[in-house]
Amino acid sequence: MKITKATASFGKLQNESLKFHDGLNIINAPNESGKTTWCAFIRAMLYGIDSSERAKKGSLPDKLRYAPWSGAPMEGSMELVSNGCDITITRSSRAKNAPMREFSAVYTGTNTKVEGLNSGNAGEELTGVSKDVFNRSAYIPQGEVAVNGSPELEKRISAIVATGEEGSSYTECDERLRSWQRQRRYNRRGYLPELEEKIEETQQELDEMSGALNTLEQMEAQLLRARQDCLNLEIGVTESRKRQRKDSLNRLSTGRTELKERSEEHDKAMEQLSIRREELRSSRFGDRSNAELQSEVQQDVEQLKALEKRSNSFFVILPAIICFILAVVFAALYASKSNVVFIISAAVFCVAAVVLLLRYAKLKQADLNAKEQTRLILKKYRASEINDIYPILDKHSQLWNAVQEAEQYEYETREAYALSHEKQAELENEALSQLDFAGGNSEAARLSRELSSARERAEQISAQIAGLKGRLSAMGDPLVLSSELGCMKEVYEQVQGEYSAITLAINTLAEADKEMQTRFSPEIGKLAAKYMSAVTGGKYEDVLINRDFSASTRTGEDVVARGSQYLSSGTYDLLYLAVRLAVCELALPKGETCPLIIDDALVNFDRERYDQAIELLRQIAKKRQVILFTCRD
Repeated sequence: MKITKATASFGKLQNESLKFHDGLNIINAPNESGKTTWCAFIRAMLYGIDSSERAKKGSLPDKLRYAPWSGAPMEGSMELVSNGCDITITRSSRAKNAPMREFSAVYTGTNTKVEGLNSGNAGEELTGVSKDVFNRSAYIPQGEVAVNGSPELEKRISAIVATGEEGSSYTECDERLRSWQRQRRYNRRGYLPELEEKIEETQQELDEMSGALNTLEQMEAQLLRARQDCLNLEIGVTESRKRQRKDSLNRLSTGRTELKERSEEHDKAMEQLSIRREELRSSRFGDRSNAELQSEVQQDVEQLKALEKRSNSFFVILPAIICFILAVVFAALYASKSNVVFIISAAVFCVAAVVLLLRYAKLKQADLNAKEQTRLILKKYRASEINDIYPILDKHSQLWNAVQEAEQYEYETREAYALSHEKQAELENEALSQLDFAGGNSEAARLSRELSSARERAEQISAQIAGLKGRLSAMGDPLVLSSELGCMKEVYEQVQGEYSAITLAINTLAEADKEMQTRFSPEIGKLAAKYMSAVTGGKYEDVLINRDFSASTRTGEDVVARGSQYLSSGTYDLLYLAVRLAVCELALPKGETCPLIIDDALVNFDRERYDQAIELLRQIAKKRQVILFTCRD
C-alpha cells in the first residue's frame, strides 16, 4: 500500500493537503507546524479514533487532542494505492462524541464502493496488520522510538520466524493459563480456596452437629435429673410446710393460753388494788401517804405534849391577891399613920398586883388557846387523849401498806402480762416467718428456694435443649451434609488435579518458550544489528533483543553488551530505530508493503549519523514507502 494524498481537518490542520510519492518522502517543517498532527491523521484515517478513550494524567485522548481548532467537525480523506487499485477513503463526524465514525471507501474518481472495506477493518485490510502491531512497528511517533512488546506483535513475529502460524503467542497462552490457574487458586481467592472454605465449614458443621447431639443427650439426662430433683423437693416442701404449720399453731395456742392467764391475774390484781384504794380513801385520812401522815402525826403529838407543859395560872393569881391585900394593908396603915413609906409600899404592891393580874389574864388566855388547840388536834384524830392517836395511825398504815402491796402485785401482773404479750407477738412474728415459705429462714422456706432454683435450672436446661434442637434443625440432615461433603471433596480433588495440570503446563510452556526465544530474539537481533551497523558506520556489531523488546548493543571492542540505559540519547534512538526497522521487516507483510511513518525520530542524531540513517531509509524505501517528518534540513 502507498499513500498518494491526504487532506485533513484535524487539530490545527484546516482543510490542508499533502501529496506523497513512492520511495522516501521527507517532509521538512519547523516545530509546531503540524508534523505530529499529520502522522496522527494518517493513523486515524487508517484505524479511526477510539471514542472510548479517556483523559489520563499527563495525556489527552486523540478525540480531544486533535479536535479541529476552528470548531469544525473532525474529518478528512486519503488517496492511496492498494493491490494495484487507486482507492479514496474518507472519514467524517456526525456527532462530537463519535469523531470520524462515518467512513467510506471508493475507487478514486468513481462512486464505486470498495467491497469488504469498512470503518472497523480498513487499517488492517490495507496495511496487513492490526493497529497494535502498526503502532509498534511502522508508526514511529516523536520521542517514542523504543518498542513495547504486545501479544499481537509477539504472535506475528513468532509465527514468521517459527511456525508460520499467527494464532498463538506465549504471552497470551501464559496469561490464559495463569488466568485459569488464578480462577482455581490465587492466594486466598479462587475456586479451590472457596471449596476448601466450604469443605471446612461443612466439616465444622458436621463436627458441631455431632457435638450438639452429644450435648443434647447430656442435657436431656440433666433435665431428667433436674425434674426428679424438683419432684423430691416438692414432696419435701409439702411435708415441711405441714410440720411448720402444726408447730406454729401449737406455739401460738400455748402463747394465747399463757397470755389469757396473765391477763386474768392482772385483772384480779387490778380489782384488789381498786378495793384497797377504796378502803384507803374511805379511812380517816383518805389516800394520804403513810410517810406524810406519820410526819404530821409526829408534829401534832409533839404539839400536844408541848401544850400539856404550859404554866399554871394559879401560881400567878395567888401572888396578885397577896400583893393587893398588902397594898390595902399599907394603904390602911398610911391612912392610920400617914407614913409615906406605907403609901409608897401600898403603891408598889398595888402596881405589882396589877402586873400580876395582867400576867394572869395573859396566861389564862393562853391556857384557853392551848385547850382549844388540844381539842382541835384530838378532834382531827377523833381521839379523846394523845394515846388514842397511835392506834388510828397504825390502822392507816395497815391500809396504806395494803394498797402498796396491791400496787406491787398489780405491777408484777402487769409486767407479766406485757412480757406474755410481747412473747405472743414474737410467736406470731415467728409463725409468720415460719409460714413465709418464700423468704423466711425455715426449713420449708429453704426447701422452697431450692425448689424454685431447681425449677429455674430445669427451665434453663429445657430452653437450651429447645435452642439446640432448633440449631440442629437449621443445620439440616447430617446424612445430607456428609453426602455434600463427599461430593465437594471429589470436586476438590478434580479441581486440584486441574490446578496441578495447569501449573505443569505453565512450567512446560515456560521451558518451551526458552527454546523459542533462542529462535525469536536472534532473528530480530540479527536484522537490527545489520541496520545498527549501517547507521553507525560498522561501529556497533551486535544487538540483543529480549521478549519485552528491551535491547542492548555491543561494539567490536566491548566484552559484554551495554543496555540502552547506558547509551547516549542519540545512540539510544539509533538502537531502537534499528529495532523498529527490524520489527517492520519481520512483522509487516511481505507482499503488499505497509508505509513506514516516522515523526522526527532522527532529531537526536549528529550530522554523520543523520546522513547514514537517511541512506538506510533510502534503501528501505526501495521496498516500501517511507514518510519522514523532520525539522532538520
